[in-house]
Amino acid sequence: MTLTDRLNGINVYLIGMMGAGKSTTGAALAQTLGYQFFDTDAVVETASGQPIADIFAAQGEAAFRQLETGVLAELSTYRRLVIATGGGIVTQRQNWSYLHHGIVVWLDVPAPVLQARLAQDQARPLLQRPDWESHLATLLSQRQSLYAQADVRVSVGAEDRAEAIAARTLALVDQRIRSEADSAVLN
Repeated sequence: MTLTDRLNGINVYLIGMMGAGKSTTGAALAQTLGYQFFDTDAVVETASGQPIADIFAAQGEAAFRQLETGVLAELSTYRRLVIATGGGIVTQRQNWSYLHHGIVVWLDVPAPVLQARLAQDQARPLLQRPDWESHLATLLSQRQSLYAQADVRVSVGAEDRAEAIAARTLALVDQRIRSEADSAVLN
């Protein structure tokens, strides 16, 4: 039985900080599993007809989070999806009710690696400030305990490529599913 069979159509949700590689890894995972891939940020932009930075500027973060929750709620009704979520999706309690419809995978990337990846990124609204590096560290610190609620944690290093991260993720998801199946048999 393959991992896709063991998943039985359950969605895979990728969580983690901006710059963690959720979109790239998610696309690789979806291809391997034969699932469809969605990025909640891209869906928000398509649904609203505007870039996330414009939503933040015109309506604020709370309005963006509301749109993001709506997108997550809609996607969670489907099966056989890999969904890359926005870095702050875990901060809204109700989002966990949608995430728990599938396997939640945390791409855990150390702050220095995130800083290197995001140093030239002008598109992230939460980083458009002079002290962006310390703000990024603060966000990571605030969200870490929320990310730690994931079903699977994948440690990602600076040199890791998406294919290697995807392979590790699949192995850890498979291990998690098998251990849950073993527990169910024992109970």
